Amino acid sequence: MKEIKEFEKKIGLEFKNKDLIDLAFTHRSYLNENRDKVKEHNERIEFLGDAVLELVVTEMLYNKFPGMKEGEMTTIRSALVNTDSLSKQASKLGMEDYLKMSKGEKASEKGRWHILANTFESVIGAIYLDFGYESSKKFLEINLFPYLSEVLENNLHRDPKSYFQEKAQEKNGVTPEYKTVEEVGPEHDKEYIAAAYIGKEFVAKGKGSSKKNAEIDAAANALKIKNWN
Repeated sequence: MKEIKEFEKKIGLEFKNKDLIDLAFTHRSYLNENRDKVKEHNERIEFLGDAVLELVVTEMLYNKFPGMKEGEMTTIRSALVNTDSLSKQASKLGMEDYLKMSKGEKASEKGRWHILANTFESVIGAIYLDFGYESSKKFLEINLFPYLSEVLENNLHRDPKSYFQEKAQEKNGVTPEYKTVEEVGPEHDKEYIAAAYIGKEFVAKGKGSSKKNAEIDAAANALKIKNWN
């Protein structure tokens, strides 16, 4: 595990309160093996970071697209701040190198994308508490906003389930169906696997932190497989 100061250098911020950034990288599982050293995990600060993230992104979209209706802004915001997007940005910053997790969690690949996305939000919360709103905004301008062009160019803000249904009805005359085929992990951090079908034809699987998210991911994968994007 790398030193936090390396991450600070990477994002150009030296924390006054080192406990905040240390907390941002402390996963719940780490407490199980280190209760004598650590008393808190990052879920509370993640909760704060999530709220800051939503406000900053909403403000950006409101200013960037003055003629856009709130419904469309909502779909774009969802695509920009979903688990897939945030885990990609966290990975680019190498956040996993600084994460404190249990040995079992480190060895497992399941749910890793979900943990990375949560860590990205935790870091935003830490930045907000130590440096304020404007620094949180600048961090996101550098490390998240560039992804907006990819979202718009690839129609990633389009609802995959609705579009998959539209295409399946157009080309096959049937409405897609979804089945939850697997549930993995503990109750507090469960991952669901869903399968998408057109009639009896299996098309694709998807995963997510809820059954709904797993179905959305399955629909998105089905669109790629069918080349209906």
